[in-house]
Parts: sequence; structure tokens; C-alpha cells
Amino acid sequence: MAIIPRQPFSDMERFFEDNDWLLPVLPHLGAMKPAMDVYETEKDVIAEVNIPDFDPEKVDVAVKDGVLKISGKMDEKKEEKDDKGYWRKEIRKGSFERLMRLPVAVKEDAIDATYEKGVLKIVMPKAEIKPTTSRVKIKIKESK
Repeated sequence: MAIIPRQPFSDMERFFEDNDWLLPVLPHLGAMKPAMDVYETEKDVIAEVNIPDFDPEKVDVAVKDGVLKISGKMDEKKEEKDDKGYWRKEIRKGSFERLMRLPVAVKEDAIDATYEKGVLKIVMPKAEIKPTTSRVKIKIKESK
């Protein structure tokens, strides 16, 4: 019978080494959440999404009802022979989806997206909101 050395803190170390340590018991479901910056200029709302190694043809960008939706899929390379002898494998492949309510109305038909050096940049021109010129008098009822 082999003697197994006692390592009381090894489970705790593995708990904190995993990058999503809040949910250590759930397996990765193949989905990831890429980092995204959204900022506003005088004329545009700009979103920059960090998605390195993605084929821009497999990334979908849409805006509907004031919500920006970005989704994409990366085909995972299947290895014929497991001869790499990984010590740790953290680079994930798969699909992603990000949804974000935009801070202002944008012209949905004038959105421009570019992909350069792993960063998807989406420029959304702001829609001009014309103030109403008519004034409506609202009668306030007294509650009894």
C-alpha cells in the first residue's frame, strides 16, 4: 500500500489559482466574456472589444432597441495525438456573447466596425434627438 503525503492546503491553492474562483465547482461551459470598453465622444458611442485570434467573418455585431450585441465563435483545433504534456492549459477556445444597453440612442443603420490586432472597434454615431416644440399642459387631480 502506497503512502500518500498529506497536503492540507492543496485544495485551497487550486481554489485560488483558478481564474474564476468564485465558481470553482462548475466546469467551463465553453463560453467566455471578452473585455469591453465603451466610451462616448461628442458625435459617437465607441465600443472596443478584446477578441484576439477571432476570424472577423465569424463575429456578429448588431444593435437593436438600444442594445449592442456582439457574438462570435472560434473553431477549436482538435489534436490528433495528446503529446504536448500540458502542465497548465488556460487558453480557451469557443464562443462568446456580450450584450450592453447603450447610454444614448444611436443611428443603427450607420454603425461601422473594424478589427485590428485582436481588438474589435465599433463606432456608433449618436442619433439626434430633437426636443419637442409643443408644450402639453398636464392637469393634476387632487386625491381625496
